[in-house]
Amino acid sequence: MSELTDVELIARVQRGEPAALEALYDRYAPWMLGLAARLVGQREAAEDILQEAFFQVWQRAETFNPARGAFPAWLITIVRSRSIDHLRRRSTRPADDAFTHEAWADLPDPNFDVLTIVSQQERRLWIQGALACLPEDQRQVVELSFFGGLTRREIAARLCLPEGTIHTRARLALQKLRSLLEPGFLIEVN
Repeated sequence: MSELTDVELIARVQRGEPAALEALYDRYAPWMLGLAARLVGQREAAEDILQEAFFQVWQRAETFNPARGAFPAWLITIVRSRSIDHLRRRSTRPADDAFTHEAWADLPDPNFDVLTIVSQQERRLWIQGALACLPEDQRQVVELSFFGGLTRREIAARLCLPEGTIHTRARLALQKLRSLLEPGFLIEVN
């Protein structure tokens, strides 16, 4: 089944074929586990989140609509939601020393615009999830370019690869990121 597209696999999941879910799991589990681990900071919790996410894919496969976006974007949303749920559950169980003086010092400034902060965090999570879906070689080029501030020539020199290879990886990465981010990603222009 590994030769089938995501859309073909999710259609088979909708028909109740476990092998299709296994193929999607094999294809995306490593990336989604990495995303969940980054979001919650615990490998064991990330493994639980991954299982919950794929269980949700199995139970709610009929809600996937390819016209609204690519399967990885839908899966990222599920993993992100399960991760946020985990963090909320964890934060509702305060530690014994939760009310120490130091804890009060860590409270956010009430003058901050909460909606703006949450919106920025949501965007950051969405982008991190999309980056996690890129093949390693493409992600490396994007990270060196956007986060490292390197030119394609500098990236080629650092990785000991031809500039054309770097250009191709960057182009493919940006195309994939665009397809993953467009369905639900809004950029505010100031």
